Order: sequence, then structure tokens, then C-alpha cells
Amino acid sequence: MNTWQGDLLGITDTGSTVDEIFERIESASHALGFEYCAYGLRLPTPISSPRTVMLSNYPLEWQARYASAGYLATDPTVAHGRLSQTPLLWTHALFDATPTLWEESQSFGLRHGWAQSSLDAVGVGGMLSLARSCDPLSRAELASQEVKMRWLVNISHLALSRLFVSDLVKDSHPDLTSREVEVLKWTADGKSSNEIAELLCISENTVNFHIKNSVVKLRAANRTSAVVRAAMLGLLN
Repeated sequence: MNTWQGDLLGITDTGSTVDEIFERIESASHALGFEYCAYGLRLPTPISSPRTVMLSNYPLEWQARYASAGYLATDPTVAHGRLSQTPLLWTHALFDATPTLWEESQSFGLRHGWAQSSLDAVGVGGMLSLARSCDPLSRAELASQEVKMRWLVNISHLALSRLFVSDLVKDSHPDLTSREVEVLKWTADGKSSNEIAELLCISENTVNFHIKNSVVKLRAANRTSAVVRAAMLGLLN
């Protein structure tokens, strides 16, 4: 398919590695007129401290500085992305509260940029940032290119979240049986073991047996934790 949509859909080819997918994202961002791109992915677990994955072709010195200064916690583009999926244009006003971050970012050539986040049904959030050192993004450019930029956001998230969530599921070894999933679903709806036993026409001991197995398989602390983890991994859909 010799269209930009077809080229982007190629990013989702099964069997691709994270590095291969990001190379395609980088190539697509260059075609859209950007020197730099970065993708941050926030996995849903552990709940108390979600894991964040950062992929970027930003200058290595800036990546190291960003990490050592803890800028992830104060970056206004990240804060916006956690609350809204509305595209965000980098402006001086946006960084009013973080002037040092903005000055240092520009010193590394990241002067003009655009970002948009996405969130899927299992709680995996991501944000794609596109940046360059010269030429601000004009209204005319946004009018002609932003549809493609949004496509790239969604395709990138689809491809990368699929890989990382798949790895997360494998690491958790949640080889739940259909009955265990069924019991967890009813537990998620607030049903007690006795109520679930009546609904499924099995004994309460059997219900508790399935819950105990699920807790072990999901490496959870208790039934509540098991339900939350299973839901976050998309196992109850």
C-alpha cells in the first residue's frame, strides 16, 4: 500500500522487536519534518509505582541530563499527557513553571515540538513527542500534517503497548483457567465467595480454591490485588 497510512500500519507488523518498531517510528517522524522523536510508555503495574519505559533518539547527553535531574516528574508535557489526549504544542508559556528544563532542552536542539498521549482499555498510557531544532510549527503545517501526526501516535501506541503488555503478562505467568477468570470477574463485581458459589453452582471451598490459585499465578498478595492485576493485564475482558 503506497500511502502514508499503509507505511504507518507497517509499524504494527507482528514479530517486530521494540527496536525495529521504534526505528519505523523515527523514520515516520523524519518524513513528517522532525529530527527527533520520543515515546514514553507507562505500564499499569505495579499500582503503587507504575513502570515507565522511555524510547528516544534525543541527544544522549540530554537523555542523561533529563534522567539525572528527575525532569520526568516536572515536565509539563508529561503532566498534560496524563490528564488529556488533546495534542499539545510546545510554547514558552507551557514551560513558565520549569524554565531550567526549557532552557536546557533548547540548548540540546529541542526547540520546537508537539506531543499527544493515548490511553488504552487496559490502562497503558503513552505519549509521542515530535521535535526539531529549527522552524516553529506553523498553523498551515499543523493543518496539513496533524492528521498524520495523530495517526503516528495511535499506531505507535498500538504496536509498543502490545509488545510491552505481552512481556508483562508472560513475566507474571498468569496461565489462568477459564473458571479462575470467571471467579475473578465475579469477585471484581463485589461478590463474596458464598455468593459466587451459588451463582456457579459449586462449593464455597471450590471458589476459594480458584481464588487462591489465581493469587499465586498472578503473584498477588490477596484476592483484591489479584483482581486488580488481572484487570490491568486485560485478562478479565
